Amino acid sequence: MRFHIILEANNSPARIAELATLAESFDMTGIWVSNMHDARDPFITFTEAARVTRKIRLGPVAVSPYELHPLKMATSLLTLNEIAGGRAQIGVSAGDGGTAMAMGFKARRRVRAVRECVDIIEAAANSEPIRYEGEIYKALYYHASWVTQPAPRVYVCAGGPQMLASSAKYAQGIFLGDHLPEQVAAASETIKSAQAGINTPKDFRLLNFWAWHVKESQDDARAEARIWLAVRATPWPGFYHRDILPDEDMQVVWDNLPAINQAFFNKNPHIKNIPQDILDRLVDQCSSTSSSDNLDHEIERIRRFAAAGLTDIALRIYENPEKSIRLIGERIMPALNPPG
Repeated sequence: MRFHIILEANNSPARIAELATLAESFDMTGIWVSNMHDARDPFITFTEAARVTRKIRLGPVAVSPYELHPLKMATSLLTLNEIAGGRAQIGVSAGDGGTAMAMGFKARRRVRAVRECVDIIEAAANSEPIRYEGEIYKALYYHASWVTQPAPRVYVCAGGPQMLASSAKYAQGIFLGDHLPEQVAAASETIKSAQAGINTPKDFRLLNFWAWHVKESQDDARAEARIWLAVRATPWPGFYHRDILPDEDMQVVWDNLPAINQAFFNKNPHIKNIPQDILDRLVDQCSSTSSSDNLDHEIERIRRFAAAGLTDIALRIYENPEKSIRLIGERIMPALNPPG
């Protein structure tokens, strides 16, 4: 299992560099920042880390062609890739939340939009003149003659069956979000079916964004998880996540989504009108909320992820990121990837 870390998007470039250096010392595969509409630029924020690290991959997730034209996305990514010596990475998404929502854009033809976006990025990375005329996007008279480094790694952020089946046929890898092991297994089967009989990259990767809230006490871990519950996919009925809790319990959650949003915006772990037992079971299912002296549960969960077909796990960490990186590097990674 390869380990990645996802950092708070508002960190300064210097702070990102410090944390990337620490993660690299544990031989982690990648560092990401979540692409947020009101955060620092997710490409520029990596420039200092790109200079001071040597192996770890760097880049934003998830960037949408609805917010940034694929031609300009390619330029930003390839510029970072030059600074990083060929270590840049990106997760491309067709969601209409976050930045696209703040800009007033609506997603249309998502599957096609992502395909054309990846096509343009990969063509631009070859440093040859391109003339791309897609059904949605165009990239004309574009020649990144300054490109000298190996191409960046491009992942497609997918969850629904259509996006999974489509991107499995052309992407270097797929980035899932908040999927439980059972849901990873189902996604993996969809991907395998789509790839049957076609040539796919030898190093095809399947990642999953997973919230890591482990603290010294489980109460503290659950409290932090409740604050961030609004940005998990799991509470929202429109996403492809079911069978997390019994339907009657999930209905209580769905009936009180405004309270979940309010907890997020106020950074307050107290969510009104939802019984504590339901909240505890929900955050335990959809994120890592163990205490630091009870890591066996989290290690076993990651083993289940691997058995389900996951090749990489991207752990979103929150308060005290150094402590989380050290805990993952010193106690989780050796248990999953023993030396020798």
